[in-house]
Amino acid sequence: MRKLWLLFAQSATVALGVLFIIVLFKPDLLHWQSRQPDLTIQQVQHAATGGPAASASFAPAAKKVIPTVVNVFTQQKVRSPAHPALQDPIFRYFFGDRLDSRPREVSNLGSGVIVSPNGYILTNHHVIEAADQIRVALADGQTLPARVVGADPETDLAVLKIDTDNLPAITFARPDSLQVGDWVLAVGNPFGVGQTVTAGIVSALGRTHLGINTFENFIQTDAAINPGNSGGALVDAAGNLVGVNSAIYSRTGGSQGIGFAIPVSIARQVMEQIVKTGSVTRGWIGIEVQDLTPELAESFSLKNAEGALIAGVLKGGPADAGGIRPGDILLAVNGNAVTDSASLLNLIAALKPGIDTQLTVARKQQSLNLKVQVGRRPMQRALEQAQEPELN
Repeated sequence: MRKLWLLFAQSATVALGVLFIIVLFKPDLLHWQSRQPDLTIQQVQHAATGGPAASASFAPAAKKVIPTVVNVFTQQKVRSPAHPALQDPIFRYFFGDRLDSRPREVSNLGSGVIVSPNGYILTNHHVIEAADQIRVALADGQTLPARVVGADPETDLAVLKIDTDNLPAITFARPDSLQVGDWVLAVGNPFGVGQTVTAGIVSALGRTHLGINTFENFIQTDAAINPGNSGGALVDAAGNLVGVNSAIYSRTGGSQGIGFAIPVSIARQVMEQIVKTGSVTRGWIGIEVQDLTPELAESFSLKNAEGALIAGVLKGGPADAGGIRPGDILLAVNGNAVTDSASLLNLIAALKPGIDTQLTVARKQQSLNLKVQVGRRPMQRALEQAQEPELN
């Protein structure tokens, strides 16, 4: 019995020794050992942090756009104020007009976009305003004189023409293709350092009431736009024109992440009219309007604050002849709802002068449909530059 016990003890000792060796050197031989998933942490990190936005390049879009964006150089002759001493007749007797001011040249710099192979260029009105000479520098180094085909101060757009052919022209994007959050590139010549491409996203669409232009419907972007970018291209990730860079909101004069571009829908409409007729024709009915606040809506017993309050009517104008009265709430133009004064201005401006249009107004809690013959909007100068936002 004792021999059997010793044999068992020795066998158990050997078995435990073998098991210890297997656990230490070959643990995978044990069938109860659990297996780890076949995926490393590095692969998981790569899958989580990588993606199209992180790996994509804007180089193809930039290569497509850069040849179509030009630098616009303007020169203007200005005369400094006369020296105060020249007002003294005795001083003038001895010195004549030798201290009188002489004209001096002031240079300005902006950007433009080639919109057709035969030399039409789209830019901002404030870039070429009051210029005596305009020259355009192409991406290939050529510098050519340019003439103004026409300008529209109320949208801050202008069309130039250079006498050359076979130019690379930009491709226009569909007017309704842009969405908030889309990538965009701003191409221009900021501060005169040379052609520059910056990237950002569309921060907002349909920005109005900024006090920059009469007709506003801006694209807001955080792509860096600086002085000299005015008139340059804002394009989508495929290199198609979605807007014309126009202004920035800044306290320092440089980019602070809020830039504004005129959408391609407005730019194309204005450009085509200027090329065809040399100017832009808009509808006009002779009214002064203001936004309808919730307080005003409540005082007029309206359910909501949609529409525009007619604050004044030009005597003898189209609206006056059509029966529009101060205090009316304009609700719709040809069935198109009026949301505020800016939308009303755009709806009326889009009408063709000479046609009859139907205006829906609320008067004394009643809805009236009035017929008004549209007139031609008088030419008006652009708004003076405000402190903020400022033109660049």
